[in-house]
Amino acid sequence: MASLETPESGSNNNNNGVTVVEETTPSEVSMNPEEQEINSGDEFPDEVEMSLFDHLEELRQRIFYSLIAVVIGAVGCFIFANSIVELLEKPAQGVKFLQLAPGEYFFVSIQVAGYSGLLLASPFVLYQIVKFVLPGISVQERRFLGPIFFGSTILFGVGLVFAYLAIVPAALKFFIGYGGDVVEQLWSIEKYFSFVLKLLFVTALSFQVPVIQILLGLLGIVSSEKMFSGWKYVVLGAFVIGAVLTPSTDPLTQSLLGGSVVLLYFGGIGVVKVLGK
Repeated sequence: MASLETPESGSNNNNNGVTVVEETTPSEVSMNPEEQEINSGDEFPDEVEMSLFDHLEELRQRIFYSLIAVVIGAVGCFIFANSIVELLEKPAQGVKFLQLAPGEYFFVSIQVAGYSGLLLASPFVLYQIVKFVLPGISVQERRFLGPIFFGSTILFGVGLVFAYLAIVPAALKFFIGYGGDVVEQLWSIEKYFSFVLKLLFVTALSFQVPVIQILLGLLGIVSSEKMFSGWKYVVLGAFVIGAVLTPSTDPLTQSLLGGSVVLLYFGGIGVVKVLGK
């Protein structure tokens, strides 16, 4: 009499009655979900076949959503424009601001609200950028997305604070002191805010240098040794960029911006070295 076999867990019966046991290696059991996706060949889980027209349409939608977020942020900041203006006027102690043309302060308020709205909407804009490029990023590369964008946001904020507390007061002190006993300090409100806003955002953008270095290191484009070997050119370039990008012409402001870029560059080299690149 033929005995009946009960298939054990982990085994399959084919049509010929032969029991096939599927073995699971210890290494597969210990894999986390990301490693299992890479091992299974699904390195780009969100990849979707799209035509060039579809990509352009998605890009248009992402830009449209980002612009809506910036406009909403700007409208919200316009309501508090007077408070923001008072905050940005504080570094210019002892200066009287004048409205030299009809509606000049109104357009200054719009400009301040626009910059502030862009700042508030920047996390949403970054989210739209990530969603657009995510299908082309592998599972292994996605591990670095969060820390990179978090670090970029922190450095941008630190750059704004550093510019407001150090660079802007230093530049204004130079201009107020230069010829202060000859001319009375009466400044155009539009010229002042054009100067301050540009200086704030140029400084904040220059603080993104370590983020760029980390990206280049992770992608294998430039190693930490290669970055360090060109430090002389970086120091020269940092002060040249400081002289070109800063709206002021005083050497103190240019030196503060150039010096901060150099320090950030060497800090970026250290991070890339720690990452083993």
